[in-house]
Amino acid sequence: MHGGPSPSDADLRGRLAAMGRSLGAREASHQTSLAEARSRCEALRSIVADAVDGFHAEAGRAGAPHLRVDVGPVRLDEKHVRAIEFDVRRGRHTALVIVKSRGEVTLVGPFRTGKTEGPCRSFPWDAESDIAKALGDFLERFLEEAATP
Repeated sequence: MHGGPSPSDADLRGRLAAMGRSLGAREASHQTSLAEARSRCEALRSIVADAVDGFHAEAGRAGAPHLRVDVGPVRLDEKHVRAIEFDVRRGRHTALVIVKSRGEVTLVGPFRTGKTEGPCRSFPWDAESDIAKALGDFLERFLEEAATP
């Protein structure tokens, strides 16, 4: 790897370029459903961020402004290439909201980073009232665990 590129560098680049074409062609048909998953994930993140802002305000008014949690950015899921996620986190306490392109929302956790993920609950995209109720229960469990010494 010292100096200029060697023939093996060009070979590796060519091989990975071919792999990119192949995998890109295979995944191209999922672009529309993945865009829909991203849109739904962004909407859920907005709802969660607003609710967490309310939690912060009330915790502060109650005398505990140190009870802070972070709502992470919407990003490609770490495990599933056809899913979008965001996390809610305080220290090692984590909860994930995953929106899969196949039409499913999965709530993972709460769990401690470095430990086994779970529990998980999945819902079809159109189960909006079930998702809303489960999301509230899910966030309450997360906040209770994250705020317990």
